[in-house]
Amino acid sequence: MASKGNKKISNATATGTTINKGACVVIIRTDWNAAILDELEKGCRKVLSKSGVKNIQTITVPGAVEIPFAIKSYWEAVKYRDDKPAAFIALGCIIKGDTPHFDYVAKIVTDGVLQLNLTLPVPSIFGVLTVLNEQQARERLGGKHGHKGEEAAYTALSMINLVKSFHTRTS
Repeated sequence: MASKGNKKISNATATGTTINKGACVVIIRTDWNAAILDELEKGCRKVLSKSGVKNIQTITVPGAVEIPFAIKSYWEAVKYRDDKPAAFIALGCIIKGDTPHFDYVAKIVTDGVLQLNLTLPVPSIFGVLTVLNEQQARERLGGKHGHKGEEAAYTALSMINLVKSFHTRTS
C-alpha cells in the first residue's frame, strides 16, 4: 500500500491531477472480524469522500478467500456501464490461529488480488491485514502502524490517477 512510514500519499501524487468526482470505487470487505473491518472501511470512506469520490459502494463477502471472486464477478457484471468502478479496494483481516489455515487463506487472497491486478483494466488494492493477533490489527487502525483503511484509499486514488494519465498520454 501507499505509505512512507506513516506518511499518507495525496490523491494527486502519482500524476499531479485530481480525482474524477464521478469515479466509482468499490470496497469489497469481509464479515470476519467485523469490528476491525468496520474501522478499516470507515477510514477508506473518509479519505475517498474527502477527495471528492461520490460513488462509493460496499460489498460484503463471508471471508477473505471470497474477495477475488467478488471483485471479478462484480467487474464482469458492470464493465460496460458508464458508472463502472475505477478501482476496487479489498479489505479483510486474517488473524493467525493455531493451524496452518492462516497461511492458506493469506496466500489465496494475496494471489487472487495479484491476478486481478494483472487481468482487470482497473486496480484492485490490497487492504487485507494479515496479523498474528487482534492487538496487531488494532495497531493498524490509526496506531503506530498508521490506518491501513485510509492508506488503501490513498493507494486507490493514486492508482486511478496513474491509469488516467496513461489514457491522456496516448490520446
